[in-house]
Amino acid sequence: MMLNFTQAIPLSLYVHIPWCIKKCPYCDFNSHELEPDVTQQQKYIDALIRDLDSFLPDIWGRQIVSVFIGGGTPSLFTVDMLNQFISALRARLNIHPNIEITLEANPGTAEAQKFKGYRETGVNRLSVGVQSFNNNFLTSLGRVHDSNEAKSAVEMAKSAGFENVNIDLMFGLPGQSIEAALDDLQQALDLQPTHISWYQLTIEPNTVFNAKPPKLPIEDLIWEIQSAGQDLLLDYGYKQYEVSAYAKDNLRCEHNINYWEFGDYLGIGAGAHGKITHVSEGKIMRHNQFKLPNRYIEEAGKDVASKYMIKLEDIPFEFMLNVMRLVGGIPANLFMERTGLPLNVIEDELFLAEEKKWLDWNIQYLKPSTTGQRYLNDLLQLFLPVNS
Repeated sequence: MMLNFTQAIPLSLYVHIPWCIKKCPYCDFNSHELEPDVTQQQKYIDALIRDLDSFLPDIWGRQIVSVFIGGGTPSLFTVDMLNQFISALRARLNIHPNIEITLEANPGTAEAQKFKGYRETGVNRLSVGVQSFNNNFLTSLGRVHDSNEAKSAVEMAKSAGFENVNIDLMFGLPGQSIEAALDDLQQALDLQPTHISWYQLTIEPNTVFNAKPPKLPIEDLIWEIQSAGQDLLLDYGYKQYEVSAYAKDNLRCEHNINYWEFGDYLGIGAGAHGKITHVSEGKIMRHNQFKLPNRYIEEAGKDVASKYMIKLEDIPFEFMLNVMRLVGGIPANLFMERTGLPLNVIEDELFLAEEKKWLDWNIQYLKPSTTGQRYLNDLLQLFLPVNS
């Protein structure tokens, strides 16, 4: 069976900055402890531009709908370096006139002082990695800022002209009660961001927490925290649109929505990965970049760690893995638009998911039920290829 795409796929750009001042014990992202000097920053910016240039033939003429600069800690880079890079993007890419450009930032004072400069480069959305407003929890998470710095950073972002600010916040922390979790959330709400990413701490492989697991709250308490927190968020006008994303009206993260709707994204930077659909050739390609920063700098523009076509039998699972995170569901025709496959290839799995009361669906829409949202991993298992 050949993939048959009926229309172009939205395309985003993800840019990875791999350095942090300190590696957090829960973090499984590709990050390395170092505060890069200007020389190292320049080498990396040059590598990003070479990397981007090498992909231009694959995306020629396609419009970029969003840019996300993540890490690591991108705000370790100087304003001049970021401006140089964004200028290079504008010179090379077909950029949507109202494009969302997000930068991840830590609340440390040194980074916060750069916010006005970042806004002037064209960054128009800031995502501040707070994680908690409780100093004891911040210490246990290995964070290098304190509660006051976190609050100041959000206020500085607004003063710098950012009208779209996200706060990253965790719950289910070691020893955290429901009262402590809701207090954290209340302090975030009091700062009136436009978006809150409120997500559960999980123990990931290859992390310090995996080697020495902290004692986390029991599952029932986690569910109580999540339910109470969702009610509080809704009371303040933050509508949940994804497993861990809550936004004011019309201020959802467009970049992440593109991921969750199985859109395309070009990934550049150490350890970044991407997905590009070749509509005319009927195939979906993935690429992964070299993880070690020095190796990436050396190979950027010449080679990637891997590049491969997604197997036909894997496409439905990859699609569902993303779209089932959206609590409001999706139009059913999005399956064909983004996979090039007819919906009937997963009809048996859809009926089974419906029978288990994990999914609501018909020819118009697909939507995880409330139970399906709670047992999302079980729902997704139904769509795994037979030989997985």
